[in-house]
Amino acid sequence: MALWADNRVPQASGLCDPRFRAAGDAFAQNFADGAELGGSFAAWIDGALVVDIRGGFADRAQKTPWTDETLSCIYSSGKAVISLLMTRAVSRGQLNYDAPVAAYWPEFAENGKDTITLGQLLSHQAGLVGFADGMAQDGWLDWADVVRRIETMAPLWPPGTACGYHPQTYGFAAGEILRRVDGRSIGAIIREDIAEPTGLHIFCGLTEKEMTRVAQMPKPPRAPDLGEINEATTLAFLRPHSMTTRIAPEKLMAAEIPGSNMHGNARGLAGAVHPLATGVFPPNNERLDPAAIEAALRERIRAFDLVLPFELSWAAGLMRNINRHFGPNAHAFGHAGFGGSCVVIDPENRLTLAYVMNKMSPHLVGDPRATRIFDAFYKAL
Repeated sequence: MALWADNRVPQASGLCDPRFRAAGDAFAQNFADGAELGGSFAAWIDGALVVDIRGGFADRAQKTPWTDETLSCIYSSGKAVISLLMTRAVSRGQLNYDAPVAAYWPEFAENGKDTITLGQLLSHQAGLVGFADGMAQDGWLDWADVVRRIETMAPLWPPGTACGYHPQTYGFAAGEILRRVDGRSIGAIIREDIAEPTGLHIFCGLTEKEMTRVAQMPKPPRAPDLGEINEATTLAFLRPHSMTTRIAPEKLMAAEIPGSNMHGNARGLAGAVHPLATGVFPPNNERLDPAAIEAALRERIRAFDLVLPFELSWAAGLMRNINRHFGPNAHAFGHAGFGGSCVVIDPENRLTLAYVMNKMSPHLVGDPRATRIFDAFYKAL
């Protein structure tokens, strides 16, 4: 690893293996093009950090440099971390992808949900994309109430027959299942099993001190293109209570809303999910069962998504790379977050990549800033 800097990037800093200088050049070109305010990019290969670069500013006024300590909301890129935690629980024998969710969470069985499997839930086939009934703007802060709403809701379509992205309910459902088998909240698991023992910056629910490190995030210049609006899209994204944007920032940052409200930097995000590429969960080198990883990553449904305007191939919590949103390797996996953040998991090459930023774009997935960096990285492999 060598020190990295580039005069196209204000406040540039970090380390980069000289083999991957092209990825740093691509990162810098995004700044030169005026597409960035601040951000970071990191890559891990076979347990080693090979790129960890950052630059720009954490605030709109461009007075606060983006540093190694800067945190940014990664929105739905955090779903990749949820996928890892689920895989680990399956590896430990706590969960089974083919078992009904109700085997772990009996109340979930209400209203025709008794046969929904864990694998179907994690691949967005459960038909629970959002709440039809009204909810307070800050209703997502009440974990028990959200869980009860999920228990009583009926699927929007016959589970297992279609996929439709679950922006918020996904994280609560997965988090409740983990709580039932582990005894801890998803935020506590991430903090105690990943962030604290490894030093990686990845969190679901921030302390007051951590909040002071969070970058401001200018909103995108226009709304994302959701394609043809249908009932599923409306429930997922377009009801007044669908998103968390009207919650007071301090309350939101402190909250555990796993599907859309994790915070981290690129090194933390790519490092957190690296066990899915290597089969080794640090810091104690816990070996993940290869059968659990295979089950996590296999295709569970391929269809035109009822919520996102794409044909998607869903694994258990990750998108399979059929649209090449996650670099040029068709055998890779990944997840993107609102505004542009993105993470790539590539077991074939035993690598993970992450891009985290604060100048938001309207791209739902496949943000050209991220794909430019990923493509440059792969060319250097």
